[in-house]
Amino acid sequence: MKKVGILMGSASDLPVVEKAFAVLREYGVPFEAHVYSAHRTPEEARDFARSARKNGFGALICAAGMAAHLAGAVAANTTLPVIGIPCKGPVLEGMDALLATVQMPSGIPVATVAVNGAQNAALLAVEILAVEDGQLADKLDAARKAGAEKVLQADAELAEKLGQ
Repeated sequence: MKKVGILMGSASDLPVVEKAFAVLREYGVPFEAHVYSAHRTPEEARDFARSARKNGFGALICAAGMAAHLAGAVAANTTLPVIGIPCKGPVLEGMDALLATVQMPSGIPVATVAVNGAQNAALLAVEILAVEDGQLADKLDAARKAGAEKVLQADAELAEKLGQ
């Protein structure tokens, strides 16, 4: 099975990214995580991105706040799918990070999830890997079914409470 690489622009992004770790563990997807800054350690970020495919990665997740250039810098150095997590910062509630992550030039795509959306980033990475892994696809199908059943159960409980 391919791995997921997770890069954080700063150690302060760890509380957000830990939610991605939990999802990947739940699905049994191996991952590796690093703190590499697009601005402070550009060579390390570039080298990781350039060697990711040969090192067994199938998708990369990049979390960064404020200037949030990490996902774009990584995407510029790999043709693997890159998923950006814009992280909420102290100034603009994450809007700056969202715009920096989502506004990529043509030819260098970055899939972008919601501000602090690490769970969806991990699920998107799992979906990407599931294109070629039937067992992962089955796990995703089962999770979707369980989610639907939970909503329908809540609907039935509400109807009972309201006497409908």
